[in-house]
Amino acid sequence: MLTALAVLLVLAALVMPNRMESLRLAEFARIPVEGLLGAAVLVALPRRPRIVVGVLGGITLGVLTALNVADIGFNEYLGRGFNVILDWQLLDDAKSYLADTMGGTVALLAAVGVVALIVVLLALMALAVVRIGTVLGRNTARSTRGLLILSAVWMTCSSLGLQVSGVPVASERTVAVAKDRVERVRETIRDERAFAKEARADAFGATPADQLVPDLRGKDVIFTFIESYGRSAIEDPVMAPGVDRTLASSTAALAKAGFHAKSGWLTSATYGGSSWLGHSTTLSGLWIDNQSRYRTVTAGDHLTLTKAFQKTGAWDTVGVMPGVQKGWPESKWYGLDKVYNAFQMGYKGPKFSWSTMPDQYALEAFQRLEHGKKRDKPLMSEIILTSSHQPWAPIPKMVGWDELGDGSVFQGIEKAGNKAADVIADSDKSKEEYGKSIQYSVTSLTQFMERYAGDDTVLVFLGDHQPIARVSGDHASRDVPISIVAKDPKVLDKIADWNWTDGLRPAHDAPVWKMNLFRDRFLTAYGSTPHPTKD
Repeated sequence: MLTALAVLLVLAALVMPNRMESLRLAEFARIPVEGLLGAAVLVALPRRPRIVVGVLGGITLGVLTALNVADIGFNEYLGRGFNVILDWQLLDDAKSYLADTMGGTVALLAAVGVVALIVVLLALMALAVVRIGTVLGRNTARSTRGLLILSAVWMTCSSLGLQVSGVPVASERTVAVAKDRVERVRETIRDERAFAKEARADAFGATPADQLVPDLRGKDVIFTFIESYGRSAIEDPVMAPGVDRTLASSTAALAKAGFHAKSGWLTSATYGGSSWLGHSTTLSGLWIDNQSRYRTVTAGDHLTLTKAFQKTGAWDTVGVMPGVQKGWPESKWYGLDKVYNAFQMGYKGPKFSWSTMPDQYALEAFQRLEHGKKRDKPLMSEIILTSSHQPWAPIPKMVGWDELGDGSVFQGIEKAGNKAADVIADSDKSKEEYGKSIQYSVTSLTQFMERYAGDDTVLVFLGDHQPIARVSGDHASRDVPISIVAKDPKVLDKIADWNWTDGLRPAHDAPVWKMNLFRDRFLTAYGSTPHPTKD
């Protein structure tokens, strides 16, 4: 029985898929060529070398299995596989997210559990391979005959292309996955070198201050990112009805207040998470789809859209970042004179899972601390709204703007809301609550505009990425909505040739641009003159 369990464990590891949708019985009913080759090596070796090779082979197989599990998790949440060079620090972010969502004790136990499971996996895999090697070594002649028969079966299945439920019986999966991982490492190294050169070249890097956004002089410009606001919110049959009603009513309310909007689509550089990659891609004009690129660009002086306003000297610049809970040196790269983090807005109410405060409160704090003050210059601001961050439980509710105070009014709302544990693993419930969270964020932002925005206010708001695959669906697009809202008709006239849709809801066939193209098109539309820098 021990031998049978060892064989099953090794076979499962050799044919294990790295995507959730591929975890079906047919995937495990395969003959792995790597198992046959490994068994042949074990049969040929003397006892002591066989044990050493068995331990090393088992550990290697355990590592590959752990990486396959990591791939499943990353594909499920971020729409891509795990990168062994770039993604280790995201594991710490995952722990922090779990702590904010389920509590510090749960996060600690989960971290300890993961480490323990990996250690157990490596040990079991090593013991399993040693066990198989020992059994094969007891009678090398019989083992050799058995391997020859299995090899003949594998070659026959491979030659004939035999399949079970569409899955080839003859498997070469482990070799293919190992080659893919090696190629990913090489590609990452090549990409780092190429991107460093790309980031040094900038179409507007040498543009004089007086030639940057001259057509927006005197305007208060607000760039706002709504967490996880993706195309699925507007077009998925579960989420869309509620979100579309909110967009329609918000468009009408803004029009009543004298504001009009145009909307289109951007294809985000990230998916399901890593919001900062979407923010930096939009504002830098560079495609920043991994942490290495992010570190490279933020360490340089590539001109961001927000920094272009600072460079003119004609605007005060401020950031409202309720999701920032530690030092954030990137503020200099973004060109923000002042940044308000989660602890600097006077909030005394409860956290809503990962989100440190409701969007309505963050916007009211922005009005109180900066937007509502008299000043010598107009204001350019970057605001990150976080209430639509997963796990979408509990979700804040709108309260009277005059009742916000220090946020204590949200105590009862938070207690009465859904528990994260009841939503996070339920796909249908997650979809429903995600849609409600987008409705809340859009309502908060548009009511802020109705209440506080003036004749010279220009709002640009967009999503940073689609929600996770469990909500947006497998193979969903990476598109996010983007809208520009203004009372001055000249502002929207400048982008008439973009062919965006009137209102806050972009049409299904509205133009779709890659997210990194927005910076240059925005700068050009509002009168900026290109003066390139060279790498």
